[in-house]
Amino acid sequence: MNDIQLDEIRKKVKKHLDKNRYRHTISVMHCAAALAMRYDADMKKAMLAGLLHDCAKCIPAEEKFALCRKYKIPVSKVEEENPSLLHAKIGAVLAKEKYHITDKEICHAIEVHTTGCPAMSLLDKIIYIADFIEPYRFEAPNLPQLRKLAFTDIDLCLRKMLHDSLEYLYSKKAPVDPMTEKTYLYYK
Repeated sequence: MNDIQLDEIRKKVKKHLDKNRYRHTISVMHCAAALAMRYDADMKKAMLAGLLHDCAKCIPAEEKFALCRKYKIPVSKVEEENPSLLHAKIGAVLAKEKYHITDKEICHAIEVHTTGCPAMSLLDKIIYIADFIEPYRFEAPNLPQLRKLAFTDIDLCLRKMLHDSLEYLYSKKAPVDPMTEKTYLYYK
């Protein structure tokens, strides 16, 4: 992946996102690059996964369900109640089908960037964390501490983010994806 290819994908992605989602996406891409540099990961892979992580975010709910049927993506009860969660799974498929990404590690990082999963790769962690700490995010608890921790101890940062996310969802009595709970228990 060279800079010209990355720029072509960026232009395609921009057409499918609203202004705020695109700004977030570019911010996640840059944050992922910074984390990749810090942890000696492949920076181009991190940038590409960051660029594509929300490529399905602005798809309407009914279309998300149709894409799940088309690509035989299982939909959990929690995802039925909150179709926004499907954007990660659909995004991984669209990365392959629409953007021609064949790298399994990049597609997996996109797929798990919302819920996490046990035994995450370094790239998985980078995208999950970059999505959470990027500069245009303000609403998450403990954000200043997590932003610092992301660059000093990625595993501890991941564990604290999972904990804070679950606490927030429990406090709001919001549906919780079981994979997020499994991921937290794995890293606890």
